[in-house]
Amino acid sequence: MGWKDNTRAWRNRPASPSRQADNREITLLVLLGVISILLWHSPYGGYVLYPFSILATWFHEMGHGLAAIAFGHDFERLVIFPNGSGYALHVSEGQPSRVSRAVIAGAGLLGPTIAGCTLILASRTHRATKTALILLGIALVGSTLIWVRSTTGWAVLPALGAASLAIAYYGREAHRRFAVQFLGVQGCISIYSDFGYLFSEGGYMDGQMQVSDTGHIEQALLLPYWFWGGLITAIILAMVFYSLKIAHRR
Repeated sequence: MGWKDNTRAWRNRPASPSRQADNREITLLVLLGVISILLWHSPYGGYVLYPFSILATWFHEMGHGLAAIAFGHDFERLVIFPNGSGYALHVSEGQPSRVSRAVIAGAGLLGPTIAGCTLILASRTHRATKTALILLGIALVGSTLIWVRSTTGWAVLPALGAASLAIAYYGREAHRRFAVQFLGVQGCISIYSDFGYLFSEGGYMDGQMQVSDTGHIEQALLLPYWFWGGLITAIILAMVFYSLKIAHRR
């Protein structure tokens, strides 16, 4: 009986300070995500989140471009329009393989979530937090110089890069951690604004038919676009879940 009473007493102990801190951080991340989604539905929320919408487009198009480079293609330019849409132009010598076409298309859809989860994981330690902000700042400024060919990109991306570097070098640790987690959340939830795009074959833009990324995967791998939309959605949810779980594991 004594052993059972001791066990019960142990179970009823309050959570440790580190566990309480973990729970508060998870709650904060979820709250940031919910607030961001609500802002998208408010009259002026899109203006408040506009820089992060451009950042999400940059993640998306850089996903296409870097995947193209990995397959030996030439990543020529990245264009972001004022409405937040954009494209990454890449060319290859000869006919690209079905696999490369599918992977390059999918990399854009997964790019924002991969970046967001990476930033959330980086918030585990002080050193990783600072390093993530520095690398993000360098990537934003460097990619603008190398690939970006649009006024919107030139106006927003270097400013975000400079802000990231400033926080990394001059911000307090709490501010760095919040910045990394906030940017990570923005990357992870950006798929929300593209959810309809995931389950679309494409549409007309300026009188020309534009095939969606899942439409390109369908053309390369035959299965219907909605199957690939569902699969990518499942992958995104799994990445977000496990990144949160790992980031707050002691």
